[in-house]
Amino acid sequence: MRKIISSLFVSADGVAEAPDTWHFPYFNDEMGAAIGAAMATSDAMLLGRVQYEEFASHWPTSDDEFADFMNNQKKYVVTNTLTEASWNNTEIVSGDALTSVEALKKTEGQDIAITGSLTLVQSLLRAGLLDQLQLFVHPIVVGKGARWFDKLDDTVELTLASAETFSTGVINQIYAPAE
Repeated sequence: MRKIISSLFVSADGVAEAPDTWHFPYFNDEMGAAIGAAMATSDAMLLGRVQYEEFASHWPTSDDEFADFMNNQKKYVVTNTLTEASWNNTEIVSGDALTSVEALKKTEGQDIAITGSLTLVQSLLRAGLLDQLQLFVHPIVVGKGARWFDKLDDTVELTLASAETFSTGVINQIYAPAE
């Protein structure tokens, strides 16, 4: 069975919204290697509609080092509002999202990565469908914005699988569901 792995950039106060406004001063080769290692185990991305639209407006014309990977990776967009996806290698997942994602986990392939997509991550965590949660906790208090756990109204126990601190002060924390 495939694993669904979420990676989020978060501030020390849990904000995961708009990391493009605070994350980049902390990005270095250590973080790039950790992200690259996570990308190497996946062959598909799972995205919510908002994250998909942001990525689809950026990556097709980007020439940065991750552009090739992002553009050629298989993408699944969980949405009940989009009916068409223009970014190559994209499939729309609509209807009962949790049932569809559960079926997707049973297909052949490598891990399925989620970047951003807070609402989707929260839903999958609540439903027990998220296999790994990777938090890149940045040493900054943003003070406002959506926090990665804002819509979790139930207790979700996690087990720390690993943690490492980068020279920038970012802590790469990897969690699995508690058994």
